[in-house]
Amino acid sequence: MAEVSKTAQNGKPSRRIGVGAASGHHGELVQGVFEDRHGRLHRGLVTLPLTRLVSTATFTYAATPELTTHPGDKIKAGLAARKTLSHLGVAAGGFLQIQSNIPIGHGYGSSTADVVAAVRAVAAAHAVRLKPSLVGQLAVAAESASDALAFDEHAVLFAQREGAVLEDFGGSLPPMLLVGFKAVGGRPIDTLALPPARYDSIEIQQFRVLRALIAYAVRHQDPNCLGRAATASALLSQRHLPKQHLEQVIDIAKGAGACGVQVAHSGSLLGILFDHAGTNLRQRAQSVAVSVRSCGFHDVEFHQINDDGATW
Repeated sequence: MAEVSKTAQNGKPSRRIGVGAASGHHGELVQGVFEDRHGRLHRGLVTLPLTRLVSTATFTYAATPELTTHPGDKIKAGLAARKTLSHLGVAAGGFLQIQSNIPIGHGYGSSTADVVAAVRAVAAAHAVRLKPSLVGQLAVAAESASDALAFDEHAVLFAQREGAVLEDFGGSLPPMLLVGFKAVGGRPIDTLALPPARYDSIEIQQFRVLRALIAYAVRHQDPNCLGRAATASALLSQRHLPKQHLEQVIDIAKGAGACGVQVAHSGSLLGILFDHAGTNLRQRAQSVAVSVRSCGFHDVEFHQINDDGATW
């Protein structure tokens, strides 16, 4: 998301106020272990961004060493602001205000969105635009593990604990409609408190295939290929953080002619993906919503992915 700063007529920051924003997400399309170009293995993921969920940060520069945040519990965002100031070589502080409509703890990426927005706001206050790769690195430095929100709607395979791009897929995800919902008994989850999943050699081989499917789906804007990859990744995740009734959700998706199912691999979210150009989309999506509610899932929502303002 673009950053802005309040400027005077000469183009210099007047009050040194910067604003930055970042969207949330609906968990991941794929998450696992992947090879880099040297054959080394890294934990990585492909994020499913939701542009209607947004964290906005406003940073006001102050020529004092103190940096304060509001709300006061936005500790990671404050740390990200401090790390950004250090990167810019600024020995000062300021005031960081965070406003967000992103739910906390279910896999929506609220923490990473706050952090990315804070990095962008501090940079904007100093009339600097940072590359997404650097924003991602600063985000990981602030919160230990981070989603790929620094890349907005551009699809990448991101090493979430290292801040490195393992593969740039060269574009955005295809247009889709997501019917999202929370698992039965789903409660907020502390992602960093979860032990990292330990994948076996067979699973690692499967992740190679899923990576190739994502690359094909982005290159050819193929939502069905994307849905197959997401469903396979959700099933692989069952051994590590199982979702109740996932098989039933997959059956519902198949019955509605959906592209596939995705989950927040370390959260309580599930989603059913539809091709935005599919026939009878509204009818099929609403039918799915009724079915998942009857299974006990809750907080059912509809999200348009890369739809360019199209109606459904």
